[in-house]
Amino acid sequence: MKKTRVLGMLVGLVIVSGLFIFAISGDHKKKLLNEGTSQYFPMAVDFAGEKAPLQISDVRERFDRELLVNANLHSSTILIIKRANRAFPIIEPILKQYGVPDDFKYLAVIESALTNAVSSSGAKGVWQFMPETAKEKGMEVNDAVDERYHLQKSTEAACKYLVAAKQKFENWTLAAASYNGGMTGVNTKIIEQQVTDYYDLLLTDETSRYVFRILALKEIMQHPELYGFQVDKTVMYQHIPSKIIEVDSSITDLAVFAKNQGINYKILKIHNPWLRDKKLLNPSKKKYLIEIPTEGY
Repeated sequence: MKKTRVLGMLVGLVIVSGLFIFAISGDHKKKLLNEGTSQYFPMAVDFAGEKAPLQISDVRERFDRELLVNANLHSSTILIIKRANRAFPIIEPILKQYGVPDDFKYLAVIESALTNAVSSSGAKGVWQFMPETAKEKGMEVNDAVDERYHLQKSTEAACKYLVAAKQKFENWTLAAASYNGGMTGVNTKIIEQQVTDYYDLLLTDETSRYVFRILALKEIMQHPELYGFQVDKTVMYQHIPSKIIEVDSSITDLAVFAKNQGINYKILKIHNPWLRDKKLLNPSKKKYLIEIPTEGY
């Protein structure tokens, strides 16, 4: 009877506390929850609809670490938010086409900050493909053309990998982790540790942080104001209108080609970073689609 009375009092206290939070003024509530600061912590988060178990202490702390790091990398995070305004409209429909959840666009964010990054191991592009993996997924990689720098084609290649990983692991969270740790590497840990949940696995430091980085950037980018970021739409990086030129012959001088299209060599390379040489020799008559901006320059 005594236990029942104590339990009833505790439940009542929780309800009263909840009502108190909702009863207080909006400004005071924001202060209590640290809204608008890097100290804000959400009540719940998920990746691709798969809930993160924040009630587990180490899971909560690992997520908190990535939130704090990225909420305090102020200039870097603002740049990512600005770039996303231009990159996400290209990435999102491709994810949808392949049946890959929209949340995977944040995987690209943590891989490269939405730039054509180059890692010390030789991975390149927004999706950070190694040369052999890129070729396996159908991309052309050589001294003249490197489609790891082609956002549409590299996104398609990433989708092919992620769909295969989902089929293997039967959930999207492990598929995301395997993008960093490899399918074989993650599967080996699952067998060794006899668990099937990412949040229960003891992995390398990088892979154990990987999904939490995705969760943190997703949370901050979806709710920037809660973490103190005020980025007006007018300062976002905008899509630049362009046209597509189909080429099935060699271009001996890309600078001359660019001038003939009404732009210069620099602009041509900015919009077609997959063109890696000063020329495009094409003896096989392969069709290439070259983007030519029509405004903005």
